[in-house]
Amino acid sequence: MGIKKRETQATRGTKLLVLYLMLIILVIIFLSSVYRTMNSQRQIPSKMSTIQNRSLRGDILSKDGYLIASSYKFYQAVVHSKSIRPEKKELFVKLFSIYSGIDEEKIYSTFYTKRGILKKGYVTLAKDINARQSMQLKSLSSKLYRLGVFQSIKNSKNIDVVHGLDIVESGEARRYPLLKSMTPIIGYVKNKLENRYSLSKGQKGIEKYAQKYLTISKNGMFKGPRDVIGYAIHNGESSKINRVNGLDVHLNISLPLQQSIEAVLDDMKIETGASEILGAVMESKTGKVLAMASSNRYNPSHITQKDVYSLNPKFSEYPYEAGSVIKPLTLSIALDYKRVTPTTWFETFDGKMKISARKTITDDEKFKALTATDIIVHSSNVGISQIAWKLTGSEFRDGLLKFGLSQPSGIDLSRDLAGKIKSVRLLNNKLHRANQSYGYGMHITFTQLMRAYSAFNNGGMAMSPRIIDYFTDSKDKKYRLAPPKPDKRAISSKTSEEIHTILQEVVKRGTGVAGQYKGLDIGGKTGTAHIATSAGYTKSYHSSFFGFANDKFGKKYTIGVLVIKATKPFKYFASMSAVPTFKQITQALVEYEFLVPKLSKAELAEIAKEEAGYLKDKNKEKCITNKLNTKICKPKNIYIKPKYKIKKYKKIKIYKPVRKKIKPKIYKKHKNKKVKKQEPIFNDLDMF
Repeated sequence: MGIKKRETQATRGTKLLVLYLMLIILVIIFLSSVYRTMNSQRQIPSKMSTIQNRSLRGDILSKDGYLIASSYKFYQAVVHSKSIRPEKKELFVKLFSIYSGIDEEKIYSTFYTKRGILKKGYVTLAKDINARQSMQLKSLSSKLYRLGVFQSIKNSKNIDVVHGLDIVESGEARRYPLLKSMTPIIGYVKNKLENRYSLSKGQKGIEKYAQKYLTISKNGMFKGPRDVIGYAIHNGESSKINRVNGLDVHLNISLPLQQSIEAVLDDMKIETGASEILGAVMESKTGKVLAMASSNRYNPSHITQKDVYSLNPKFSEYPYEAGSVIKPLTLSIALDYKRVTPTTWFETFDGKMKISARKTITDDEKFKALTATDIIVHSSNVGISQIAWKLTGSEFRDGLLKFGLSQPSGIDLSRDLAGKIKSVRLLNNKLHRANQSYGYGMHITFTQLMRAYSAFNNGGMAMSPRIIDYFTDSKDKKYRLAPPKPDKRAISSKTSEEIHTILQEVVKRGTGVAGQYKGLDIGGKTGTAHIATSAGYTKSYHSSFFGFANDKFGKKYTIGVLVIKATKPFKYFASMSAVPTFKQITQALVEYEFLVPKLSKAELAEIAKEEAGYLKDKNKEKCITNKLNTKICKPKNIYIKPKYKIKKYKKIKIYKPVRKKIKPKIYKKHKNKKVKKQEPIFNDLDMF
C-alpha cells in the first residue's frame, strides 16, 4: 500500500511539473508574440489620413474677360468585386444607379468579363465623373458602410480588410465653352497618363505655346486624423497646404470682334467657294492682335476626322507665294536706297517686256509708261521688275530680311515657320530678281505679311504680332513675356509715309477700290497668285489683301485677308474676294468702336440729300445701302423724314454705322452661256 501511494504521488508531481512547464512555454510564446507585434509594422489602417489636392492647368481668357478654355477634375468610382455582400449586391447596384444616373444593367455588366466570368480585384464602375457627382457618390459610400453592404476580405498577407466604394481623382480635362470660336489659334490638348493620373498637354496653337506657363503649379495636401470608416476629420490636429494652379493666359483678342469676323469669313467662304479664308486685325503701333480668324474651325473638345485639315493654324504654318502684295516691299527698299522716287517714270512697253529668248514679263493692263506710284496702283509686273533691277541682289535680299521675311514672324503660336526667299546668288540674276519682286519664287506666311505691312502704318517699324497680352497667378499678379522676336525698323519713316500714301491711292483708284470706307484712312495692296505644287503651277489661286484702316482719333490697325482656292467665277481675283472681305472686317471694327469714322459737313449733307431723295421716290427699291454702309428702308405707306437734317450741321459729327451682315449669293451654273470678260480694274493676276 505504501509503495503504491508513493508511486501515485510521484506520477502526480510529474504531471504538475509538465503542466507547469507547458504553462511557462505558453507564457513565453505569448510574450514573444506580443513583443513581435509591438515591434513589427502591422497591416492596419493608419490613424492619419493624407489627401492630395492636385493643381489644375491655367485658364485662357479674352481681352474682354470671356473664358475661352478652363480645366476641371474628373473622378472614377471603384469597388472591389468581392467586397460587396452577395445578399446586398442588388441594393448596392440600385443605389449606385440612382446616385450616378447610370443604368442598372450597365452597372451589373461591369462586374463581369465578356465571357460572363466575375472579375477579380477592383472594378471601375464609372469614369469621367465630375466634381458634383463625386461628392454625391462619396456621400453614398458612407451610407453603404452604415447599411452593412461591404464585407471584409483577406489581402495578400492574409489580413482582413474592408474595401468600400472609392471615389478616386483620376485626372483633369479641358473645357472650351465657346465651342468652335477662337480655333484654330487656341489649339487643343491631349491627355497623357503620369503616375496613373491623366494630365492635359497642349498640342497646337496657344495651348502648346503657353504649355510651360499654364502648368506652372503646385499640388495641395491635407493631413488629419481619420474616423473608423476612413474619412478625414477636420480638427486642430489637421493641416492643409492650398494648391496653386497654373498661370492664367490673357489674350489681346476681343471676343465680340473675333466672332464678328468669323461670321464674315463664313459668309465669304460660301460666296467665293473658297476652301478657307483667313483674316486678322493687329494694332499697328503695338503688334497686339485683336482678332485672328479662320473660316475653318473645329470643336477642341470633340475633334473628328473631318477636322484634321483644320487643326493647324495656317497663319504661321502655311508658307505660300503671295503675289503682288510683295510689290510695295520691293518699292520701299528701292526708295530707302534712294534709287527711285514715287514720281520716277518707267517705260512699261504696253504691258509686255521680253527679258530673254524664252521669258517675257506681262501685265494685265497696257500702259506705255507709269510712275513708281502707278506701278503699285495698277499692279504692273513690268514696272516693278525694273525697280528691282535698280537694286543689287544683296540689297534686295537684305531689304526683305529687314521686313522679317525668311525668318519666324515672332507670333506666339506653337509653330512659326520662316518661309524662304532666294539667295543672293540667284537674286543677282535679273530674271530671279524680277520674279521675286512681284511675289513669285518665294514663300511667305500670313503673319510675316502682317508684320511687314505694319511698317507702312507705323513709321517704318515692323511689329511682331502678339496674341498673348500677359499672364496672372492666383494672386492676380501680372507677368509679361518678352516677344519671341523683337520689333525692328524695316524702312525709314519717310519711306513709310510715301508707301502709306501710295497704298491709299490703290484703294482710291486701283485694284482696292472696293475697300473704300467714308470717314476712314484706308490703304492696301491686292495679290492674286497661282498655287504652286511639286508638279508646277495649278489653276487654283491665293487671293490676298493686306493694308490698314485708321481713323482721325489715332487708332491705327493693320488688316490682312487671305482667300485660298476661290472657285466661283472671277472670285479668285483678290479685288472680288479679299478686298470685300477686308471691307467687312473694317465695318466690324467700326461697329465695335475700334474705329470711329469722322465725316465732313459736306459728306454728311450729301448723304442726307441722297436719303431724302430716295424716300420720296416711289419707284425706287424698298431698301438701299448708303455710303456709310447703313441700310435704309422705306416703310409701308408712311413717309419718314431724312435721317440727317442739313440745317443742324454746325459741327463735324461722328457717325457710327450699324454693321450689315453679308448675305452670300447663291451661285447658279451657266447653261450654254459665254461668260463675259472681266473688267480690267479687277484684273490683278500676277503671272508671266
